[in-house]
Amino acid sequence: MTRRRPRNGKKPAGPFTLAIDVGGTGLKATVLDARGNMLVERVRVETPVGAAPTAIVDTLVKLVAPLPRFDRVSVGFPGVVRDGRALTAPNLGHDGWSGFDLAGALGKRLRSPVRVANDADVQGLAVIRGKGVEMVITLGTGFGTGLYQDGRLAPHLEIAHMPFRKSETFDVQLGDRARKSIGRKKWNARVALALDCLRTLTRFDHLYIGGGNASRLTLKLPKDVTTVSNTAGLLGGVRLWD
Repeated sequence: MTRRRPRNGKKPAGPFTLAIDVGGTGLKATVLDARGNMLVERVRVETPVGAAPTAIVDTLVKLVAPLPRFDRVSVGFPGVVRDGRALTAPNLGHDGWSGFDLAGALGKRLRSPVRVANDADVQGLAVIRGKGVEMVITLGTGFGTGLYQDGRLAPHLEIAHMPFRKSETFDVQLGDRARKSIGRKKWNARVALALDCLRTLTRFDHLYIGGGNASRLTLKLPKDVTTVSNTAGLLGGVRLWD
């Protein structure tokens, strides 16, 4: 495992945060210092879609075992989360997630305090500027959103599962399966239409696009829309403890 050298040459300062990103395709993790810098390269395994929540927890515990010590844990999860419990997990393929205490299960296994939030919400915490109404969308296995007012995270809205076009949801129309089915050109046109819809809905001052498929965008983005690195899904873990 490759350890990263601090940019300023100083010894990393804690508290140290184990940042976990649960995705519909991959499970990723790293350890961050107090400034949100990665101490080591991230580790990753394929997501065992369809596995029971306890099996996912087992996989995560094994995944993070080689990482440096940490004081707390942040988890980005692809669904609605309340008080550490998953309420939905549409892209993980198992009904057992409804009401599953992910924070409690991981906290017991990792012997550390755990905070869990929607993955798009966590990604946004790493990239927002903290001024005005800002929005984050993620383009990956599915579609995710996060909304912020002057740097404060708003209650999570499941816009992804609202009707978008042709009686189908944003998630269905913009997810990875749709992209592969209709091709890049048509998929980009759908993303452009989605941006117009979200602008009308939220009147955002700035919108950020993350997720694994953000790099597949070819449309010309307006000045108030920018793409961000997919690593933000991990780097926002420190901000989850603010």
